[in-house]
Amino acid sequence: MARKPQAQSNEDRLIARHFKPIARHPGALGLIDDAATLKPPPGHDIVITADAVVSGVHFFPDDPADAIAHKALRVNLSDLAAKGARPAGFLLTLAMPKRTNDGWLKAFSRALGADAKRYGCPLLGGDTVCTPGPLTVSITAFGVLPAGTMVRRNGARVGDHVLVSGTIGDAALGLQLRRGIQLARRWKLSAQERSHLACRYLVPEPRDALAIAVRKHATGAMDVSDGLAGDLAKMCVASGVAAVIDVARVPLSSAARKASMADRKWLVTALSGGDDYEIVCTVRPNRLGAFQSAARALGVAVTDIGRIVRGAGVSFRLPNGQVLTLARGSFSHF
Repeated sequence: MARKPQAQSNEDRLIARHFKPIARHPGALGLIDDAATLKPPPGHDIVITADAVVSGVHFFPDDPADAIAHKALRVNLSDLAAKGARPAGFLLTLAMPKRTNDGWLKAFSRALGADAKRYGCPLLGGDTVCTPGPLTVSITAFGVLPAGTMVRRNGARVGDHVLVSGTIGDAALGLQLRRGIQLARRWKLSAQERSHLACRYLVPEPRDALAIAVRKHATGAMDVSDGLAGDLAKMCVASGVAAVIDVARVPLSSAARKASMADRKWLVTALSGGDDYEIVCTVRPNRLGAFQSAARALGVAVTDIGRIVRGAGVSFRLPNGQVLTLARGSFSHF
């Protein structure tokens, strides 16, 4: 006797159980169709970005499911914030090894749903697949902003101030600490400082609150995902300019400062390491005060660390006037 075709596959049931409950946007169509709809407000552009996180590359295989979900979405939200865009929604592609269990999926989807609500970036759809390779989470995020106002990386101009949000290097140092806990003793870190570095690597905090201020006042901007030195260099190349950075003014947490004092190589790590997910931007002198005031009102710390000049490349100047040599500009997958 012929079998009756199943109305739902295992994949359909997985999606219905874990992801349909968090896909509340009407454009998601209940995750029962092959596509979703997204309509920007009149007079607005859609900004699109995509980033993937891969086990063993962007996170450790034993990292908790909720932390992986937070990182996967937030690295994309960081890109949107640097462009001056407000989140509008995202697509999720989840490639899972067969051994992935229901408990892991429950924790992952719960954390993803919490961030979708927190940042106003609803799940619109995506795909789930099985893979013989490592766990991979790929997200395509959409943002909106008034037409023609996206802040690009090629807008830096000679004379601009270079500013960065938050603190630099914590995530890169947190990764080093994860690989060798004995460094905490060498750096003379308190328990709170150890926790700070570990958390900054594990779960990014996108500067979404700064998006409007960046859009209104910055000439160029990008998020610091591959390291301050390398990402600023990319912006300078795109803009056809150079930058001179005062190392003493680069904002460091107390933990990063202790590490840098223990050995200068850790200062280099802080300046060139990735995963900060802060915003580096350039601002005209006559807009500097307004940008700083706007950031202060939003509760986001921004620091003026240098200037855009003629030429090429990025120079990191030490207090004695010497140029700090960096072994590498930024993280690269290839």
